[in-house]
Amino acid sequence: MDTQAELKPVGDNVPKVDGTIAVGEDLEFQRRWWKFEKVVWSFFVLLLIADLAGALGRGPLANAKRETADGTLQVKYERIQRENTSSIMTLLPGQAAVHDGKLQLFVSDSILKEFGAQRIIPQPETSVVGAGGVTYTFPATSTPMTVQFELKPSFIGLHPFTIGVPGDEPVQAKAFVLP
Repeated sequence: MDTQAELKPVGDNVPKVDGTIAVGEDLEFQRRWWKFEKVVWSFFVLLLIADLAGALGRGPLANAKRETADGTLQVKYERIQRENTSSIMTLLPGQAAVHDGKLQLFVSDSILKEFGAQRIIPQPETSVVGAGGVTYTFPATSTPMTVQFELKPSFIGLHPFTIGVPGDEPVQAKAFVLP
């Protein structure tokens, strides 16, 4: 048996154009892929802009301010908060809120439970637990007075709260806590 007669030369069956390998393409698939990429990039750009603006917390869109109609109390807070992340709620009582050198503030249970009040600055002289919340009494030694609550929410979702001076109109608002 002749071994050379049995061996056949290997042929090149890869299509070539101008001496180079011709690779097939699907132009319709390519166009769909480019459109998909544009949608994904647009989504990420919008997500980044929303984050910088504060729609996901900590930014201009997240900051809010509520005030009673008579100006007795103003509350500055973050309407969009993050779970287990500290934030500061600032209360600015007006002169009408101070009686006999003392300031009393009613704070709803949701501030203490859902928002997890960690610290109150300045420290209140007394606190009285009542129906639906706590009434704090502060010495009104300086004007304008500021009371701050350090919050650290531990529950995701929309949480309403109420803060006010007993006997006056309260401030009612809501904050959304994100994961």
